[in-house]
Order: sequence, then structure tokens, then C-alpha cells
Amino acid sequence: MDWKHRNEKGAEILTSNDHTRYRREMKQTDDNRIKKSLRYSVLDGAFAASMIGFGESFFAAFAVFLKANNIQIGLLSSLPLLLGSLSQLFSNRLIKLFKSRKLLVTSAAFLQGLMYIPVAFVFFFGTLKVIYLIFFACLYWIFGMILSPAWNSWMGDLVEETKRGTYFGRRSKVTGTSTFISCMIAGYILQRYAGDQTLEYTGFVIIFCLALSSRILSVTFLMRKYEPSYEVVHAAEFGFFEFIKKARFRNYGLFVFYLSIMNASVYISAPFFTPYMLYDLKMDYMTFTVINAAAIITKIIFLPVWGRSSDRFGNRKVLSLTGFLMPITPILWMFSHDFSYLIVIQVYSGLIWSGFEIASFNFIFDTTSPQKRATAIAYYNVINGIAIFTGAMIGGLIVRYNTVFWSKYILVFVISGVMRYIVSFVFIPKLKEVRQVERIPYSKLFFKVISTVPTMGLMYGLIPFLKKDEK
Repeated sequence: MDWKHRNEKGAEILTSNDHTRYRREMKQTDDNRIKKSLRYSVLDGAFAASMIGFGESFFAAFAVFLKANNIQIGLLSSLPLLLGSLSQLFSNRLIKLFKSRKLLVTSAAFLQGLMYIPVAFVFFFGTLKVIYLIFFACLYWIFGMILSPAWNSWMGDLVEETKRGTYFGRRSKVTGTSTFISCMIAGYILQRYAGDQTLEYTGFVIIFCLALSSRILSVTFLMRKYEPSYEVVHAAEFGFFEFIKKARFRNYGLFVFYLSIMNASVYISAPFFTPYMLYDLKMDYMTFTVINAAAIITKIIFLPVWGRSSDRFGNRKVLSLTGFLMPITPILWMFSHDFSYLIVIQVYSGLIWSGFEIASFNFIFDTTSPQKRATAIAYYNVINGIAIFTGAMIGGLIVRYNTVFWSKYILVFVISGVMRYIVSFVFIPKLKEVRQVERIPYSKLFFKVISTVPTMGLMYGLIPFLKKDEK
């Protein structure tokens, strides 16, 4: 290379200027790798989201097709998350074993996709088919979640701190669009094959095959991403019970308790919207898909807006606003089952949840150091998984023994909403912003977000982002 020189004996030497040029060239090389990797991450996310839209989004509907009862539906929605969360206790050991976050993530992602094969074949497992569906869904979530700490740590090294809200907001816009399109296609396929049990099963096989194909494409882009050097620092490691003991004195610990108890409250009702729509409201697959897609498309529109707001005004501000607006959503389902009314509820839900999710995601990065991030995220997911499982089991028992209201599902919607309010009132005042951000009243922030109307169309928003370099 032109920055190398030789001494009088012919050996290569580096002057101080050479060192400067070398470091500059290496930095430029790393910057180029990072820019490409961020684009590959968008494409990886798009196909991973397609997997969710084609497959995971219809696990509960598949369980209803297999005649699962409410306890089994609750287990399907929560037990895989619990086991997947517990598996993350081994994430750091696996990173050491694989000696690469990238290798761990790509391997686990590929194995996750393969789980759609046995999931599709549980139809032939006789009276135990729902049990086998839960079992393979558990493996699916274990492979999908065991990679989460490594992936978050990896992405934390690639995305600049001050641009995380903007980047992940844009990335989420792409992944949301991908989820929406794949979900609509899957709903159309199921509706097209509905009416006969064998044909209906064929529809599920088709969408699960599409989910598998999407995950494989996702893995190909994961493999192209650049991984900055990373070493597990033993001094930065800390035990799970040590984390629990000190959590209430630390910002991140309080945040973990807030999200986990909030998700327990959410999952009191979350697993039962699908059976409520398919059993009680007698929706066909296309109507069911459109209702769910309304929230997805709203998220697509508003995720970048919330992301920019989080960067500018702080994640705590967005988290606080949405944390008090979100709890009403399940309660609204008790007032009407008119299609137009439910669409409006879903639009509101998508608007609020998009802000809550992006702020929660970025708050994790703000409150954890790079050395401790993988471990801290793993511990959060363990606690969160236990909370989700507990919430879903409570919801399942309430549904089973409930005789209040015209539908046995309405009571869990009401209890879930009330619990969400209580959790927000208790924890949000205790959370602290960790960055210097602009101040803005909550009302002004809300109207600033909802007054942002995309004028160039969704596809225009996707294409420039794929071509745009992250600076």
C-alpha cells in the first residue's frame, strides 16, 4: 500500500503520518461496511417480517382450526415466549462458544425458519396435534429469541446513538410494510381455501412454506452484514439474581419491571383476540386479516414519526405519552363489534403502540452500556417471558370460568386495560431520561405526531431509504 515505507534494510516501516493515514483508511473502510450492513439489516428485517406475516401471525388461527381450547391458546401465546426468554440466560455462553455474534444469530435464525416444517405437519398427529403445535412453537421461539441479545448488541455497535430512533423508525417502516403485505396475502390464501377442512389445511401449508422461504432469504442478508470486533468482558458480567436485587435502584431495572408487568397486563387479553374474532364474532379469514392489518399499516405510517420524536424529545417522553394512551385499547373492544368501529380501534392501537414500541426499544440502548447490553437484554427477556406467561395463564383461567358479559372474553379485555393503567401510574414517574433532549408538552408532542401526514406514499418512503446512505 502507498502508506508503507521501507528502512535501509528493506523492512517495511510506518511513520507517524503513515499511522494517521492508515487509521483514516481503516475508519473509512469500517464506515462503508457499516453503511452497507445497515442496508442489509433493512432487507433482513423485511424478509424476517414476511416470515411473521405469513406464519407466526397465524399460529393462533391455526390453533383455532385444530380445535384448541382457550387454555391451549393461552399456552401457545405464552409458553413459547417464556421458554424462549429463559434460553437467553445462555446467550453470553453461546456468543463465547460461537466466538461471533453474527454466527450465533444466523445459525439460530435458520433453525427458527426450519420449525415451520414440523408445525405444518402437526395436522397429522391425531388427538395430540395441538400439544405438538405448542411444542414446535416453543422451539421456534427458543431459536428466535436466543439470538436477540446478540443481535441487539450487534446492532447497537452499528447504529449511532443519536440516530437510533430515526434509523429503527425507518427500518420498522419497511418491516411493517413487509408484514402488512405478507399478512394480507396469507389472509387471501386462507380465505381462498376456506370451506373444506382439507383445503383449509392446504392454505395453512402454503403460508407456512412462504414463511420458511422468507426466513431463509432473511438469513442470506444477515450473513452479508459486517460485525465489528466484540469481546465478552468478564468484568462486565453480572448474575441474574444480582440484577434482580439491584434493579429497583437503577433506571434500567425499573424500566425492566415496568415493561414486564405491563406485558403481563397486556397478555391477560392478547391471546384471546383471535378466538374472540373467529369464535364469537364469526369473522372469515379475510375480515380477520384486514382487522389486524389496520394496526400494522398505521404502525408503518407513524413509526418513523415516533422515531424522530424519540431522538429529538427523548424516549421517556414518548414512552410516558403512549404509556397512558395505550391502556384504553382493549376496553374499547367491548362497546361494539361493527367492522368500521373495530377498524378505528385498530388504527388508534397502531398509532399508540408504534410509539410505545420504538421508545421502549431505544430506551434499552440508552440505559445499557455496550459491554453489558447482551446480558442486560437477556435478563430483561427472562423476566418479561415469565410475566407474559403469568398474564396469559391468568387470562386463560378468567376466560374459562367467566360468566360476566355477553362474551366470555370481554372481562379479560377490561381487566387488562385497568391493569395497564395501574402499571403506568406506578412506574412511569420513576423513569428518567438519560440524554439531553428538547422539552415539549405532552399535548403538543401528540398533535405534532398525528398532524404528520405522509404525502409521498408508502412506496416512495421505502425506495429512497434502501438507497440512502446512513451518515
